[in-house]
Amino acid sequence: MENKQRLIGIVLAILGASFWGLGGTVSDYLFRHQNVDINWYVTARLLVSGLILLFIFKLLNPKLTIFSIFHNIQSTIQLFIFSIFGMLLVQYSYMASINYGNAAVATLLQYIAPVYIIIWFVLRKKANFKLFDLIAMLLTISGTFLLLTNGSTHNLVVPSSSVIWGIISGLSLAFYTIYASRLLVKFPAILVVGWAMIISGLLMNFKAPIWQFSITQLNFANVSYLTFGIIFGTAMAFFFFIKSLNYLSAKETTLFGTIEPVMAIVASAFWLKVSFLPYQSLGILLIIILILTLSLKKEQER
Repeated sequence: MENKQRLIGIVLAILGASFWGLGGTVSDYLFRHQNVDINWYVTARLLVSGLILLFIFKLLNPKLTIFSIFHNIQSTIQLFIFSIFGMLLVQYSYMASINYGNAAVATLLQYIAPVYIIIWFVLRKKANFKLFDLIAMLLTISGTFLLLTNGSTHNLVVPSSSVIWGIISGLSLAFYTIYASRLLVKFPAILVVGWAMIISGLLMNFKAPIWQFSITQLNFANVSYLTFGIIFGTAMAFFFFIKSLNYLSAKETTLFGTIEPVMAIVASAFWLKVSFLPYQSLGILLIIILILTLSLKKEQER
């Protein structure tokens, strides 16, 4: 029975991470080939996914109210801060990095977030700077330099706008991860993320209303990819990944989460025909090693 539950957890974690990785690549396809507006897409992605997650929460917890997070003024303020500077900034910057570059690079730049977290805790003197931290930073600098320049000090092989948004994505994910703990100690993750998506989606709706999407742009391919990107690449990916924690340890789930950037790279290369130069490939390898090292780290979580 224990082995069966563990298998369920592994399948859920792999599905969640894979859907996240493929969701980024599908977004890349929609921006490149279907001319989907990034602002509208972020609005739809946040609002629809948020509603789905709250629906799932209510379905699993029929006796609990979805509005419990608003019963306390402090929690409400924290939720709005998390929604704007965490959820909205993470989602928009990640999509913008994909829009100006590609899903593989955007995902790798976002996955550097744990290194920003290490630096933050060291600067705040909440953790001592250790050899592991130095290795992580060297891997980050080396891998990112090779990924973005292919070893040349004279020019970038990735558009600078994609790089800037990718860095913002990593920094905002670091904030997202650190700040979320204030809410997650009091409320279920699916409830926190569901409301954060809806609040940030409503804010985006002022810039790009969800109803302002021309029906003439819709065809079977668009509908299929939009459905996957919004529902499976966002809402269900998060739900599967969180659900896997019922069967696996947080460290194991995080380890399986490293499938996301690998999936984004493979899908970008084989489906979207994104090519990587030799030193870029070495940079990708170094960043993947960094991600795996951070996941396998046996030190107690910071």
